[in-house]
Amino acid sequence: MFMTSAPQLFRTLADRTRLRIVSLLSHGSLCVCDIQRILDQPQSSVSRHLALLKSGGLIGDRRDGMRTFYALTGWNTPLARSVLAAIRTHLAKDGECRADIETLAGMRARGECHEEPKVRAA
Repeated sequence: MFMTSAPQLFRTLADRTRLRIVSLLSHGSLCVCDIQRILDQPQSSVSRHLALLKSGGLIGDRRDGMRTFYALTGWNTPLARSVLAAIRTHLAKDGECRADIETLAGMRARGECHEEPKVRAA
């Protein structure tokens, strides 16, 4: 499902946790367990927010064994691209979101993130 209207886009983003998730995913795909760890929230809460973002067409998922990886998708309209750019600019100044990105960078540097397997060409 792709974002079809401005009201739907803004309803989907009308939550701080979902904005934090979008901010994290703008730095690459992540496993739900890594998102949960960075946000320091229960798995059920993170999964609920991911489901809302997915139903709004803003993220997609890909299963690999027992892990599910999420990535930004559906940002293909001029409005959605502008909103994503505004989110990144605004949240880059937000202390909590900056800390999220720093935590993510540290986890990746230490090899603590679950990396999405590369899709092999046929």
